[in-house]
Amino acid sequence: MCGIFACHHHPDVQKFKPTALRMAKALRHRGPDWSGNFISESAQGTILAHERLSIVGVDSGAQPLVNDDGSLALAVNGEIYNHRILRKQLKTQYTFKTHSDCEVIIPLYMEHGLDAPKHLDGMFSWVLYDKKEDRVIAARDPIGITSFYIGWSSETPGAVFFGSELKSLHPVCDKIEAFPPGHVYDSKTGTMKRYFEPSWWDAEKIPSTPVDYKVIRHSLEKSVRKRLMAEVPYGVLLSGGLDSSLVASIAQRENLRSQEAAKKALVNQTGDSELVGIDDSNELSSVTTFQQLHSFSIGLPGAPDTEAALEVAKFLGTKHHAFTFTIEDGLNALSDVIYHLETYDVTTIRASTPMYLLSRKIKAMGVKMVLSGEGSDEIFGGYLYFHAAPNREEFHKETVRRVKNLHLADCLRANKSTSAWGLEARVPFLDKEFLEVTMGTDAKDKMITGDRIEKYILRKAFDTTDEPDNKPYLPEKILWRQKEQFSDGVGYSWIDGLKDQAEQQVTDEMMKNPKPEWGNDIPDTKEAYWYRTMFDEHFPPYCAGTVERWVPKWSKQTDPSGRAISTHNAKYDDAE
Repeated sequence: MCGIFACHHHPDVQKFKPTALRMAKALRHRGPDWSGNFISESAQGTILAHERLSIVGVDSGAQPLVNDDGSLALAVNGEIYNHRILRKQLKTQYTFKTHSDCEVIIPLYMEHGLDAPKHLDGMFSWVLYDKKEDRVIAARDPIGITSFYIGWSSETPGAVFFGSELKSLHPVCDKIEAFPPGHVYDSKTGTMKRYFEPSWWDAEKIPSTPVDYKVIRHSLEKSVRKRLMAEVPYGVLLSGGLDSSLVASIAQRENLRSQEAAKKALVNQTGDSELVGIDDSNELSSVTTFQQLHSFSIGLPGAPDTEAALEVAKFLGTKHHAFTFTIEDGLNALSDVIYHLETYDVTTIRASTPMYLLSRKIKAMGVKMVLSGEGSDEIFGGYLYFHAAPNREEFHKETVRRVKNLHLADCLRANKSTSAWGLEARVPFLDKEFLEVTMGTDAKDKMITGDRIEKYILRKAFDTTDEPDNKPYLPEKILWRQKEQFSDGVGYSWIDGLKDQAEQQVTDEMMKNPKPEWGNDIPDTKEAYWYRTMFDEHFPPYCAGTVERWVPKWSKQTDPSGRAISTHNAKYDDAE
């Protein structure tokens, strides 16, 4: 990940520059490798500031990127997986200055204008300045994997601001909104336009395509393969649940395959293999600097997920690092977690705290990129409350709603928990092609019935029981293990510890007298109240408009923990 801050049409951009650089510095945790800025002075000036985390084009990809005549400047946060293919498809002659995957956005804009984001396969937020048009174009990836905000200030009417995180905007803006995923902004008209138009976007159109297990499998394998594009050491987050275990399994297969291919290929003079990269057919063309794939997990001592992760790592042959944390470690980090997350949602904070602690340990080992399993539960209806879905129509509508809101929940968690320490998380389940396949599958095949566990079709897609020549992807007990939400799986006493601490921090009297500025967004538990007060310590009230709190569906449940759902307890009671 990187951090970007930009302002367009500022009345005195040179005077504003020190402030802009200070706002960008607030994002340096996202991009600790280098800082850069671009200024265009006119009657109404523009500044782009960038904090870089170098993953691809390490030696030449400093930003903002500028074309030959200086008429176009670009600041990007993200990764463009199909950049090599796009370079070959360009019709307009363009002289590339770097090996960066992001530079291709400039000639794409030259050819396609506002349609440029449609051609990108990746995760991204970017701001491009067109000097000839005195125009800014900004865009965010289809699902909102990268965090991005847009803001305005009553003190500088006519100016528009962009930032990777709230903390870079609220000191200079008094109105901030989450930049909608899959949209492109044009300063020429001051409007947002949705460029991402998949077949599944309209939730009222219920898909009827029957499940194709092999297509699901091959699509996810391709998605993981794309995301191995890196010139730095990488690893996989391995909770021991189905989603992260499948991603780790596929990544390990690709890693072993590429190592075998590398033995047959030329090596450099020192005898070291080349760094990992993707060729023009999106095939893995070389191996990573870590000859053995590294996997990482975290939990309280004896946590359910830690034990499962160790079993998966042993089965796959990864170099596993099982870290532990204490409840006190987590409680001590809470204020910092909320500062980095920029939310007060209970579910997100519970799950983010262990991920935040784990990310620090991973970065300390020299790893800069990890693969993670976010998105699967939303796509396949993996959360336990989906047991209560009344029919296929409602099941599908809920999956669409959850995927559309991922930028306010799990994507936000994965992006900001890792970026807090200059670590990048990539999420294969949210690949555009994979989403088209899986969200277009008839929801009746996804529904949880008497003989079908949650995410049945994903499990079945990777079940090789009837394929004797194909090595199993995972141990059977892991492939068919019941869902544990991450905040539960790291250790049940983690949530209990949070609730106990909230009881000490928030009185009954405080619950009866919420702050007037909270309006109708009133916390319904002491834990939620406690998180909101910590959020208020870091951010002004108007930032709360960018936050979405978890709302139950088909249930009177008020606690987001999976354990609060009777299905969870019933499953485990049956297993004992």
